[in-house]
Amino acid sequence: MFIIIRKAFMALILLTLLTGIAYPLLVTGLSQAIFPYQANGSIIVKNGKPVGSALIGQQFDDPKYFWGRPSATTPYPYNGSLSSGSNLGPDNPELIKAVQARIQALHAADPGNTAKIPVDLVTASGSGLDPHISPAAAEYQVRRVALARGISEAKIRALIAANTEGREFGILGEPRVNVLKLNLALDDL
Repeated sequence: MFIIIRKAFMALILLTLLTGIAYPLLVTGLSQAIFPYQANGSIIVKNGKPVGSALIGQQFDDPKYFWGRPSATTPYPYNGSLSSGSNLGPDNPELIKAVQARIQALHAADPGNTAKIPVDLVTASGSGLDPHISPAAAEYQVRRVALARGISEAKIRALIAANTEGREFGILGEPRVNVLKLNLALDDL
């Protein structure tokens, strides 16, 4: 019996050293050496101060800024420690009510906009932290942002084009716009 306990204890020590210490140190060291920007949270710095992460969305509700995808995280939007979707199905009355409220908020912010609202402006992503919107969602907001800032729609469209990221490796995913980067570019105008 003692031999079995000793072997089990030795296996515990060995596996703890390998999987609890050696492997995390190796992975952390490699990520810091090969991808330091991503490994450290892809922090965007402006004027020497961190303003956010390129990987986690932020709440923007001022009309002079582009708004990102809604966040389903609780107890507040874009809560990185509680990443989750709403888990509400398409027929769930709560989801329908939330989408209708988001549509009303978009119409209230820009009553003259009669374009179709892109789905990513009224539905949360699976993580609730998506920092990107589609180019169509950015285009939908051009008029509101131009009016709020008193600049031409053409200048804003040029910023959208400059901040649109293409498909990964030219084939994966869809083109997208990082909302924080776009809003920082707007502030730099």
